[in-house]
Amino acid sequence: MTTTATSSAALPTTLADTSFAVATSRLTKRYGAQIALRDLALQIPSGAFYLLVGPNGAGKSTTLKLLMDLLRADDGSAEVLGLDVRKAGPSVRANVGYVPERHEWGYGWMRVGRMLRYHARYFATWDDAYAGRLARLFELKLDRKLKALSKGEARRVHLTMALAHRPPLLLLDEPIDGLDPLMRDETLGLLAEHLSSTPTTVLLSTHHVQEVERLADHIGVLRTGELRAQMTLAELRAGLRRYRAEVPDGWKGVPMLNGAVLRSATSPREIEWTVWGLEQEVTRRFADAGATVREAAPLSLHEATLALLNSKGDRS
Repeated sequence: MTTTATSSAALPTTLADTSFAVATSRLTKRYGAQIALRDLALQIPSGAFYLLVGPNGAGKSTTLKLLMDLLRADDGSAEVLGLDVRKAGPSVRANVGYVPERHEWGYGWMRVGRMLRYHARYFATWDDAYAGRLARLFELKLDRKLKALSKGEARRVHLTMALAHRPPLLLLDEPIDGLDPLMRDETLGLLAEHLSSTPTTVLLSTHHVQEVERLADHIGVLRTGELRAQMTLAELRAGLRRYRAEVPDGWKGVPMLNGAVLRSATSPREIEWTVWGLEQEVTRRFADAGATVREAAPLSLHEATLALLNSKGDRS
């Protein structure tokens, strides 16, 4: 039988860093009666590559739009690069490279090359040579009209526009969605190259994590508008384990692990639990409850993300 824990209270949601490129407090957004975000307290350290994960409808795109001042929050506050987004929206946008989830150009008649020249006028730091290099690497068809672009082609145009002015912050909403496997790999390689040469903080929103795992160093888990967890990937890898243990007949469980068990599968004589906590302490508690741990295995980022998303949480 497979079940999900009823609490994720043990998971960290606050980072120890004191210098944040992005910080929000009680950020809330409603669409009528629907709450898209509730009391979001996002903390993205300067220079971090922060992976914001969650299923469709979790509030990821809404979060990025609020940070760009493309939407207004109903409550709470947000600072980006030390600026209040409500008071300094234009300055925020001038220092951010943004790739939206949906490509609604408003200039469908415009050709790609002209769009790049038009976009460049808004950024004093636009690098023409770099923009040309990106256009070649992304195989952009400069004479093609924007309205005729496929999803993958539009993605590559937006990535060029986001990177070419070398901003201190990138907000990337599903940036490799719609790209074929080869272009995905090349795009991530190009992003890694960009980060090695340009000091940049990255917030990348996605519901696919495998391909970006090698770049990320922080993670936030968003579900139904609430931040379930927020930590470094090092903390995630150290604190989350899948435990296989033998248990005696009539075993009653480990009450002290109630809030730390994210997923569990139980048979009469063996259990497999995904648990948040220090391995030595978790193993001791299993032993105190009469279970014998046979294996404590780390999870891949994909497995860990599923466990974090599937934990129900009890926050209101």
